[in-house]
Amino acid sequence: MAQPIISTSAASRTRPASVTVRRTLAAAVFYIVAIVIAICMFLPFFWSLITSFKPSEEIFSVPISWLPSRITFEHYKAAFTTVPFGLYFYNSFVLAAAGVLCNLFFGSISGYAFAKLDFKLNKPLFRVLLAAMMIPGIVTMIPSFYVLKHFPLIGGNDLMGDGGNGFLNSFWGIILPGASGSFAVFFMRQFFLTLPSDMMEMARIEGCPEFRIFWNIYLPLTKPALATLSIFTFQAGWNSFLWPMIILNDPDKATIQMGLQAFSYNYQTDYGPMMAGALIAILPILILFLLLQKYFVQGIAFTGTKG
Repeated sequence: MAQPIISTSAASRTRPASVTVRRTLAAAVFYIVAIVIAICMFLPFFWSLITSFKPSEEIFSVPISWLPSRITFEHYKAAFTTVPFGLYFYNSFVLAAAGVLCNLFFGSISGYAFAKLDFKLNKPLFRVLLAAMMIPGIVTMIPSFYVLKHFPLIGGNDLMGDGGNGFLNSFWGIILPGASGSFAVFFMRQFFLTLPSDMMEMARIEGCPEFRIFWNIYLPLTKPALATLSIFTFQAGWNSFLWPMIILNDPDKATIQMGLQAFSYNYQTDYGPMMAGALIAILPILILFLLLQKYFVQGIAFTGTKG
């Protein structure tokens, strides 16, 4: 009778040890794979950073030199002297900031309406909104261009929308099509659903107007969602290339992404200034994310918990 007891206790001691070894090996494999993936994701950025400080003759040297023999700022100087990079930077900032302000206001007020107001076409219109989110932007590009060009009484057009250029070659042609994006409305609607409706009911009983309920009571509670939406919208507007290239023909209104194209000409690319310009171009997004990181994490955590 003693032998089974001894063997059972030994097996009980062996089993946890084997489980611990398996868990340790699994954790080690996970971290090794994660480190390898992180290195692979970081290498392109590291190459861009090092290339912007390398002398031109070392950029494509064989074998590849990951560290420059000397640090030079000639590529950053070329980025600002080859093209009016400062002007492009300003244009992109104006367009991205205007897009953020429009999306925050119209997206918030529309999301509040879908989440808190009970009107007849609430759900059907929201389904249409969801369907619109599934349509690629490239599909609506030509209709949007036609509408902007033939907008009545704008840009020399008559009442029928003929005779002028409408919103073409103006910043409004970039701002208006994305002033209230489908994603902004959906995103804010999901956040408003997480907020209780008791405050709204009490404010209505006290005779508070609906817009004041939205502006003074609910909107201040959506700071995490607003910060998250600001980052997404600013990034999309800042990195936009195709639509501004179609709408804007005046070189003085070009954006920073269009300016980077100037370093590719005659089937050749000047990689040093391009890498320097690209690194300068990511600074506003990086700074914005660092400033709003706390709200960004909160917005991701709380948004989408209700359907």
